Amino acid sequence: MKKKGIKGKKWIAAVLLPVFLTAGCGRQGKVETYPDIAEPEAQITFFGNKYEPENVVVIEEILTSFMEENPDIYISYESLKGNDYYDALMKRMETGNGDDIFMVNHDTALQLEEEGKLCELSGLSTIPDFTVRILDQMSDDGEIYWMPTTVSAFGLYCNLDLLEENGQKVPETLPEWEAVCDYFTGMGITPVIANNDISLKTLAIGRSFYCLYQEGSQKEVFGRINRGEESLGEYLKDGFSVAEAFLKKGYINSEEALVTKKTSEDLELFAQGNAPFMLTGGWAADRVKAMAPELRFTVVPYPVLEQGSVLVINADTRIAVNEDSQYKEEAKKFVEYFTGQENIRKFADNQCSFSPLTGGAPASSKEIQPLIDMYQEEKTVIGADSDLKVPIWDLTAECAVKLLSGEELPEVLEWLDEQVEAGEAGR
Repeated sequence: MKKKGIKGKKWIAAVLLPVFLTAGCGRQGKVETYPDIAEPEAQITFFGNKYEPENVVVIEEILTSFMEENPDIYISYESLKGNDYYDALMKRMETGNGDDIFMVNHDTALQLEEEGKLCELSGLSTIPDFTVRILDQMSDDGEIYWMPTTVSAFGLYCNLDLLEENGQKVPETLPEWEAVCDYFTGMGITPVIANNDISLKTLAIGRSFYCLYQEGSQKEVFGRINRGEESLGEYLKDGFSVAEAFLKKGYINSEEALVTKKTSEDLELFAQGNAPFMLTGGWAADRVKAMAPELRFTVVPYPVLEQGSVLVINADTRIAVNEDSQYKEEAKKFVEYFTGQENIRKFADNQCSFSPLTGGAPASSKEIQPLIDMYQEEKTVIGADSDLKVPIWDLTAECAVKLLSGEELPEVLEWLDEQVEAGEAGR
């Protein structure tokens, strides 16, 4: 667990030195000292799942600039990596020890909002700056309980060197992708690196829901699923069938994927250069580039349709304020500051993600440029849509684990619908 603290003006030297040491090659740092001043009136804690040094650097810069403008407010940032973060977050909230500000995802926001533990934020001045489709995700009958700072995208990483050496091209449709996978499995190479969390579920969600989004019927369908009138498993069957076929054809090593953590161990495997593809978050492109500077790769939308591809996205890195915070107004002031145009631009670009704001510039990482056109044309599926009032992110991750463990798809989807029904009965 990492914890960063900044207190009064005397914190400047304390924070800039660690930032300089962890920032990586090419960064210049300057340490300055200031005289001590009075203790700040509000001391706020910020808990998040952005743990990697390159991400924390930007968060620290935003914290620093905010506190330079607001010397009466002190903020400390603490981070925990991966799914352990959400376990810790919910435990803190359940025991009444929640932080003033914290990051949430679709499932934790859903639960905490139902429990009345999130502060309503619709009065913040930056709200109108968000795009229409992101505002639609944020708004719950006109009320807003979290603010996204990025739009993340999921993509197929393609090893250009390996593909070109074998006379293969980057696939744009499912038949093309399967043909390339058949070629490599014929050579004894497992073509697709996957992790045990986001790989299979985003593939399944993207394929299964694409038609709904293109027809504009997703709200109506999700409403029927929320009311228990239709089966979520039935809608996800098509996408998970493709995922299951990839496992059975040997395109993905089930045993390896079952123990491979997302955007960490999968990146290490891909960086070795021995596999043509990887399914994971586009936000990890810069990390892969740092791991393997000589590796030529690109990240493209999922080629999971018979006649095209689909881009799966999420309104992400969502910041919420604790309804029980002693410093709600100060916490909201910081969230408002964080979601300003310049801070969003800097943070989203650092994450190799898209800005959720109107007119936001696309991420600059050249490896993810193939995602931009499809994002701007809105040929997208939202991985965890706010209109779907079931914990789809966790449930589909568990479905993926079950498939990787060898369970048959009908049983997995039956389990999924049982969980949805049990959750509905409990509300």
